[in-house]
Amino acid sequence: MQESTVRVRVAAYVLRRRAGRPVELLVFDHDADLPPGTHVPAGGVAPGEPLEEAVLREVAEECGLAGVRVVRSVAEEHTTHPIRRFPRHTTFFELAVDGDADVPDVWDHRVTGAGRDNGMTFHCRFEPLPLAFSLADGQDAWLHRLDV
Repeated sequence: MQESTVRVRVAAYVLRRRAGRPVELLVFDHDADLPPGTHVPAGGVAPGEPLEEAVLREVAEECGLAGVRVVRSVAEEHTTHPIRRFPRHTTFFELAVDGDADVPDVWDHRVTGAGRDNGMTFHCRFEPLPLAFSLADGQDAWLHRLDV
């Protein structure tokens, strides 16, 4: 990829709603040479891949979750990668955990897929909203647009 090529990406705000509890957001940490900090699932879109399919694939690859559905597009932003400095166009989506999905509160997942993070272990968890900390790479910029 040339440095001037804009990388099309998606990011997932996966929300879990349980009776009597605050709405929770899926996040993860890692021990990799990626931008440090706590993240939400995000990554590149393959040529011709619909954005909604890409965001579901990223959630499955990075966190191992299949029991989620796209609710809506939340925002689009144009930024540069914080380390490699290439331009990015990211669409943020709100997703929901299906009501009958058996999802733990905390788990480790070995990343799958064709990205740089393939084979890395991500430490996944659900955090109550509003978050008590900032997300890496400005990924929390659009949390205020969520239906919580």
